[in-house]
Amino acid sequence: MATDKGGVIEHRAYARVGFLGNPSDVYNGRTISFSLGNFWASVRLEPSENLSILPHPVHDLVQFDSLPHLVSRLQSDGYYGGVRLLMAICRIFHNYCKDNGIHLHDGNFKLSYDTNIPRQTGLSGSSAIVCAALSCLLDFYQVRHLIKVEVRPNLILEAEKELGIVAGLQDRVAQVYGGLVYMDFNKKYMDEFGHGDYILMDIDLLPPLYLIYAENPSDSGKVHSTVRQRWLNGEKFIISSMEEVAKIALEGRAALIEKDNEKLASLMNRNFDLRRQMFGDDALGDVNIEMVEVARQVGAASKFTGSGGAVVVFCPQGPSQAKLLEDACKTAGFVFMPIKVMPPFLNEIDLKTMSTT
Repeated sequence: MATDKGGVIEHRAYARVGFLGNPSDVYNGRTISFSLGNFWASVRLEPSENLSILPHPVHDLVQFDSLPHLVSRLQSDGYYGGVRLLMAICRIFHNYCKDNGIHLHDGNFKLSYDTNIPRQTGLSGSSAIVCAALSCLLDFYQVRHLIKVEVRPNLILEAEKELGIVAGLQDRVAQVYGGLVYMDFNKKYMDEFGHGDYILMDIDLLPPLYLIYAENPSDSGKVHSTVRQRWLNGEKFIISSMEEVAKIALEGRAALIEKDNEKLASLMNRNFDLRRQMFGDDALGDVNIEMVEVARQVGAASKFTGSGGAVVVFCPQGPSQAKLLEDACKTAGFVFMPIKVMPPFLNEIDLKTMSTT
């Protein structure tokens, strides 16, 4: 965070990688995720006389060359923009504070944002904007000590749900906490505490990892739909498969701690294979499947970072294998880069709010 003498507050929230266990977070499962330092969203809050949400010159475009230009933009990007996200978290934050007896002073502000997280890559670009904005609001109203760290991902998710974004808690947890986080969303714990059981792990447990993404991917927001309904309907195949996906996170935690790279690679591949069996190739999309297969063709382990659009890769044979993969990605037209993992973001005030359960 940066604050200048004029009271301007700025926060960043980073993209995230669902490393193991996703998408079982939406199904009372377990996941391991980490904060991706390669991409981020930033939000700036400046005290002002009137409350205003400033549109981004690119992402909130409202001026077009022509009607076909407008239509083309909507077809490629949808009704995308950060203004709606900022407005939604303001509402959710206000209502939460009101419902919980948290006093907010009468000051006003201007909110603006920027982001370099690639669109539709399953790297949680929308929630990064919301997360950064929430951090700004916590500091502007000086209520960071009154809203538990564990609760903040719920507020971010509620803001996104208001806008029809389909998602689970894991992304928001990774973005609030930073670092490498093991998450357990079992129903009994969720019902009792209103959030999952979140455990920070040492980021140095992770081996070198790589990111592959497509610059023109399919939308990552529609992938959960049919599987969710089948799960709710009690379909045995979906329930047992999702339970196995959740178990992958549990086994993956042990593999990371034990530095069992062979096991880790196997779990990553199994995670994707189970997703593919449940969702089917039509839902996953040809480009998304090709990214996984490009990695596997050089013997690397790979899986989606989220719902599609980007892939996290582990090269157990080291740099020479990574170079083969980089060349294969260039041939296939995919972006390839080493992953930078961010350490946890929580400060002393945040840590004091955390549950001791």
